[in-house]
Amino acid sequence: MSNETWGAIATWRMAHDGVKKASQILQNKGSAADAVEELIKMVEAYPYYKSVGYGGLPNENGVVEMDAAFMDGDTLAQGAVAGIHNVFHAVSVARALSHEHYNSFRVGEGATQYAQLNGFEMRNMLTERAKKRWEKRRAEIADAKVKPYDGHDTVGAITLTPTGSMAAATSTSGLFMKRPGRVGDSPLSGSGFYVDSEIGGAAATGLGEDIMKGCLSYEIVRLMGTGRTPQQACDEAVYPFIEKLQRRYGQAGEFSLIAMDHAGHWGVATNVEFTFSVATTHQAPVILMAHPGPNQTTTIEPITQEWLDAYEKRIKAPIE
Repeated sequence: MSNETWGAIATWRMAHDGVKKASQILQNKGSAADAVEELIKMVEAYPYYKSVGYGGLPNENGVVEMDAAFMDGDTLAQGAVAGIHNVFHAVSVARALSHEHYNSFRVGEGATQYAQLNGFEMRNMLTERAKKRWEKRRAEIADAKVKPYDGHDTVGAITLTPTGSMAAATSTSGLFMKRPGRVGDSPLSGSGFYVDSEIGGAAATGLGEDIMKGCLSYEIVRLMGTGRTPQQACDEAVYPFIEKLQRRYGQAGEFSLIAMDHAGHWGVATNVEFTFSVATTHQAPVILMAHPGPNQTTTIEPITQEWLDAYEKRIKAPIE
């Protein structure tokens, strides 16, 4: 479906520069796949983002294990990796795997070997800064000062071209101090991401173990397919599910979802303070803040310069 509208939306403030780059690609008639891959790669390459790619925080053994996925909304082709290590751009490996009819989801050593054999850039992904954080957290756990796990912030994104093609992708280093081999929702179709160019796409960030219980990304796309707007779909998928989790599982972790339909309309839902970046034909790239609102709705507002300044200071603060 051609609608002459382009768009890009991604989780967290950390994706804003990537959204700006994706916007340029889309305005210059680039593909949705190229736009979403380049968006994610910008986040993966920035060492001060501690939950994605280079500089991502390691598992309990001090190893950075990364998960990533890519989906083509035109063909529904998907590629994903989990537990991959020493690869600079996990999302690029996931995109390459989406071209394989078989063996399109690789894990652990198999994923890493595939990247090596196919010429992807290899790198030690544990930065000195991330190593210091790991050493500090290990000592704190030994002293019983903190719980071992820390929330993780997946970068997830959806892109739309003026000709109606869509793509989605995710990338994360996962839960800080996770057990080796742990995989969250990010590389799992329907949970961490889903996109269908005839309808729209969605992506998730937060506690994967809980997001997986609801297959929330697919549910949002399904609801958009019944005529809901992206915002209605996000609200209807996320907030009743949070209540269900609390009622039946006893608790619900922190998570947030973003969505965009094939016309470039977008929506979000969250149970925590959540920043995201969005740009469309009608909207210059902007960072917004979402909060859970009244009556299972979402409140969205611009972020302040004060918030931005504090964020930059926080992510670059020395590790003591």
